[in-house]
Amino acid sequence: MQFSFRHSLQLRIFISMIILVVLAASLLVIITTYHYKKEAEKFHEDKLERKENAIRSHIEYIKRTTTYPVKTERLDLIFKEKIYEIQDIHNTSINIFDLKGNLIKSSRASFYKDSSETRIEQNILDSLANSSTKKFIKTFNENNQQYKSSYTYLLDNYFKPIGILNLAYVEDDDFIEKEYKDFLNLLFTVNIVVFIFAIILALFLTKFITKFLSQISQKIKSTSLDKQNPKINLKKAGSELKPLITAYNDMIDQLEESAQKLAQSEREEAWQLMARQVAHEIKNPLTPMRLSVQSFKYQFQKKSLTKDDVDEFADTMVQQIDTLSTIASAFSDFAKMSVDHNEVIELNSSIKIALDIFKGENIFYCPSHQNIFVKIDRAQLVRIVTNLIKNALQAIEEVENPKIDIEIIDNETTATIQIKDNGVGIPEDIVDRIFEPQFTTKSSGMGLGLSMVKKIVDNHNGSIQVESEINTFTTFKITLPKTQKQ
Repeated sequence: MQFSFRHSLQLRIFISMIILVVLAASLLVIITTYHYKKEAEKFHEDKLERKENAIRSHIEYIKRTTTYPVKTERLDLIFKEKIYEIQDIHNTSINIFDLKGNLIKSSRASFYKDSSETRIEQNILDSLANSSTKKFIKTFNENNQQYKSSYTYLLDNYFKPIGILNLAYVEDDDFIEKEYKDFLNLLFTVNIVVFIFAIILALFLTKFITKFLSQISQKIKSTSLDKQNPKINLKKAGSELKPLITAYNDMIDQLEESAQKLAQSEREEAWQLMARQVAHEIKNPLTPMRLSVQSFKYQFQKKSLTKDDVDEFADTMVQQIDTLSTIASAFSDFAKMSVDHNEVIELNSSIKIALDIFKGENIFYCPSHQNIFVKIDRAQLVRIVTNLIKNALQAIEEVENPKIDIEIIDNETTATIQIKDNGVGIPEDIVDRIFEPQFTTKSSGMGLGLSMVKKIVDNHNGSIQVESEINTFTTFKITLPKTQKQ
């Protein structure tokens, strides 16, 4: 997984929170380390100062009790034996120098390993002389061990400098280091617990924060004009998301209003088209009927009617009345195609029965080898087959060696009725419109046959497809879901 800002908002918030926790933990470790170093320095300075104060008090006691004059040239005699006593009591190496920095007396030959200093450096003497506290501390490392060396003046009974006292102090950080490591271990454990808790909390918070955004996204994806779209509840949404949710809910209201207006407009347009079509189809037979009545009336007034004239008039009227009846029946069948009489039927035998009325019409039927059961109104199945066969017969009227092949194809969960002819075909530019109501390429008829077929198939959860090539073939495929025999 690549963590980039191209990922979802939830992931970006989650990563940001985890980064903040890691940065906070890192900052805490840095501050703690810095604090411990400062504390260690202060600890050693305080310890050295306490030790120095204790030694100076001891030295003052020696000066008060000595029988020698408290002078620079007598310091080696005053501390001849006492310097070792001070070292043993205070566990610190002691060096005494004169005011020029020359070594007078030391508690040991070298107060730190490999040191052979017998004179104080001039820069130390200058720093000590210029110090307001008359004290100088030097810090240095030797053999991976840190040392502190303090320099202060030794005073006589009249507070006049007579020498320089040097104390060597080894910084033993074992105890502080142990405390520091123990604290780091504890801090590491706490950080791990906090990190795990932060992950859980971040997951919860990011899910909560993006909950309504995800909901809005899903709602928008599922929004459709042909169904009622639910709104989003505002009660638990944050103030930042309320404007977005309010805008979405307003959009849903406007969408539903637009859908209702569109549906109403489509219904009105459909009825208007239907009314015009009905009026047009009815006018066709009314014109010859009107002419026949006028002719009959004229001949009746002239008293020139014969039996043949009456028979012709009657035949014309009956023919036109049948045309009107056919128009009414076609529109009635298209307007209401009930599926209330569905039954489980065996497809192969039902198709064979529907084809019996077309015997001798170059129709070749190939049923499936297995019995196939579908749930459909038998009369409507016959209507589908009859309509498609009639269209195929019209398509092969002027074709040499006309042929219509009907095949039943058994699929896993569906069955397909395939009707193929070698007729004139359907032009490519109109093949997508042949199932539209009122669309026809014939000089007669109302263009409702294929539209009726599609409506029947759709009502039974099926599908219809057409493939055609000009002057070669046309194939209709009706697919219906199979069912179990009852």
